[in-house]
Amino acid sequence: MAETQGSSTERGEQPSETPPGPGGLPLLGNTLDLYRDPWALYEELESYGDVVHYTAGGNDFNVVLDPTLVEQVLLTDHDAYGKWALGDVGGGIGSEGLVLTEGEQWQRQRRVIQDAFTMDRIRAYGDAMGQYAAEAVEAWDDGEEIALNEAFSRLTLRILAHSLFDLDIDAEAGTVAEFTRTVNDRMDVDNLTAFVPLWVPLPRNRRFKRRVAAFESFVEELIEQRRADATERDDLLSLLLAHEGDGLTETEIRDQMTTFLFAGHETTSLALTYACMALATHPGPRERLNREHERVLDGGIPSLAQLPQLEATERAIKEALRLYPPVYVLFREANRDVELGGYRVPSGQKVTVPQFWIHRKEAFYDDPDEFDPSRWTDGFEDELHDYAYFPFGGGPRHCIGMRFAMQELKTVLPTVLQRVDFELLSDPDPDFSMGATLRPAEDVRVRVRKRD
Repeated sequence: MAETQGSSTERGEQPSETPPGPGGLPLLGNTLDLYRDPWALYEELESYGDVVHYTAGGNDFNVVLDPTLVEQVLLTDHDAYGKWALGDVGGGIGSEGLVLTEGEQWQRQRRVIQDAFTMDRIRAYGDAMGQYAAEAVEAWDDGEEIALNEAFSRLTLRILAHSLFDLDIDAEAGTVAEFTRTVNDRMDVDNLTAFVPLWVPLPRNRRFKRRVAAFESFVEELIEQRRADATERDDLLSLLLAHEGDGLTETEIRDQMTTFLFAGHETTSLALTYACMALATHPGPRERLNREHERVLDGGIPSLAQLPQLEATERAIKEALRLYPPVYVLFREANRDVELGGYRVPSGQKVTVPQFWIHRKEAFYDDPDEFDPSRWTDGFEDELHDYAYFPFGGGPRHCIGMRFAMQELKTVLPTVLQRVDFELLSDPDPDFSMGATLRPAEDVRVRVRKRD
């Protein structure tokens, strides 16, 4: 682990020096560096130490590259930092939802929503997760070429809509997919227009506003349909509506649904895509999964009782999340002057916590760029810093859907892999689109081979 400077408290003084970092162009700062090659920029940033300053899009960022300091930001001193909604880049989407709210409002929302994510409720979703996965595979023809990312997006959206909202929105899947692309395109650092304020009347900005407004209208229509339905239900949407006017506003309910419809399916679909992509070109780990699935499942859909026995499956999922974390960077904003790694981060400046970079540091992982599920032994995890691997975030604001997502991944992946093999047709080392999530820049295309 890189050595960090002692805290200002330990030295008996408050730091006055701000973090070092690369110089940039007038007005633009490091915006062009971020646009041209984010990975190269981070490699340069790391040469300055564990807390590094750069500027982009008119904002001051302080990147945290050491797990001990990540823990300080997300856990120990979490109250010194607020969530940052990417300013105008984010377009205000879901601003009243759980991911972006703060303080008492966030606590109130979390108390309501966490009732939908108790272990008993999550376990009840297991049958639908497996059944929908089996139906998706059944619809593929032997020898068919498919885009894994699109196929898994449809599947995980179907699972989420049924499990959390008791909705069948298969016919509207295209609406959600278009919204997902819109949000990612808006935030993609490969597009310089991502840094252009939304009030600038560019065609791209006008198109973004239209699509967001259309999606919000779609969500509001779903809510109105539920209000008009007297059927008694036990799902997240009904739970939200039960608290309307008594803890939640109409806008908060809409933004919760917007948040979960986007993030709740997109992140899991990407995790499945990357896991299958990696397994398609790594016969050793794939064979270990074959043996485990044959021994534990014998061709069946995993039951809740069998999930703990799928240890090799869980290791493959963890390794995919390490190499390709769908939520690849977290943003915070200092709400007062803070000490971080011996430096002063001024109030109002942004703090960036990049999973995609820390997950691949040689200080913590041998052959960090290699897909190697066998590294996840009990001894390895015991020695690994908690914040050297944090695909679901950390601290009080860790992902509320973490257990739901892991159950879904451990159910869907074996269900799919027992029925088909994938011949990877795309580059096994893909380029990425770094938008709201870490997406493949091009579709991950495979040929389906049905198994006997």
